[in-house]
Amino acid sequence: MSKVVVTDFTFPDLSVERAILEPLGFELIAAQAKTPELLIPLVRDADAVITQFASVNADVIRAMTQSRVIVRYGIGVDNVDLQTARECKIPVCNVPDYCIDEVADHTLAFILATTRQVVPNAFHNRDGKWGLATALSDMKTLKDLTVGIIGFGRIGREVVDRLRGFKARVLVYDPAVPAADIEASGATGVALDSLLQQSDIVSLHCPSTAETKKLLRDETLAIMKQGAVVVNLARGDLIDTAALVDALQTGKLSAAALDVCDPEPIPLDSPLRSLPNVITASHIASASVKAVAKLRNSAAKHAANALQGLPLTNVVNGVV
Repeated sequence: MSKVVVTDFTFPDLSVERAILEPLGFELIAAQAKTPELLIPLVRDADAVITQFASVNADVIRAMTQSRVIVRYGIGVDNVDLQTARECKIPVCNVPDYCIDEVADHTLAFILATTRQVVPNAFHNRDGKWGLATALSDMKTLKDLTVGIIGFGRIGREVVDRLRGFKARVLVYDPAVPAADIEASGATGVALDSLLQQSDIVSLHCPSTAETKKLLRDETLAIMKQGAVVVNLARGDLIDTAALVDALQTGKLSAAALDVCDPEPIPLDSPLRSLPNVITASHIASASVKAVAKLRNSAAKHAANALQGLPLTNVVNGVV
């Protein structure tokens, strides 16, 4: 009997996956293993591997003696060593078309929360006070601001589309996308330095790669506008956390809104948990009943297709 191993998951159970895989005669093994030491014996005889946040590194992949696919619960695949999987001829699939609207909506929620000072004013009222909780100058109008979007994939495009309704000026940096495509969306394509220098709000929507890790660090934060806002719903390691904290504490940045961070969970003693100009969430921007259902169904079907010898879609490492 072919075996599908789920290395780790954040769902209450795997009933959705079982309903797809078990009627086809596949055995489903559920685990909560995230380190290579725990993963290697788990995946050694797996015919398919589905993973969420586990570190599927080179050693783990080389231990897979018979796996026909590695499936990531999600869009990003930075926790999977794609090069080693390619060398081992194991296709890696993701689910690139789920949670697009959820994350785009959450981005706008974060942007509006920072520009309209939603959180400070809510706590101000909760404390029995009335009137503005912050300086009048902190209350901004999106129509008067420039928003810089880094990454023009599915989510970045939806964020731009939503921002058009607020009449903000929108700049986009994505070297992989033709300038004409960006212009057609109503935004303006620019170089990274230009975006950072001109933007009142910078929102990250790019994958974590060798080129984008710590994209926002001391040097790049220094060229941003005084009092700019950083929004991150992509990957935590796109930002150097220590540099971000320093920029927030010194006033270089007026605010940050983060659904992701490096590391996760945010340590209990991190200033990001207590700074009044920071909004944090627990990597939950993708959450909705619809999105989670699509994610789980798609991941299970990728595994089922691989085990049945059917064509695979959404292969991200070039193995066919």
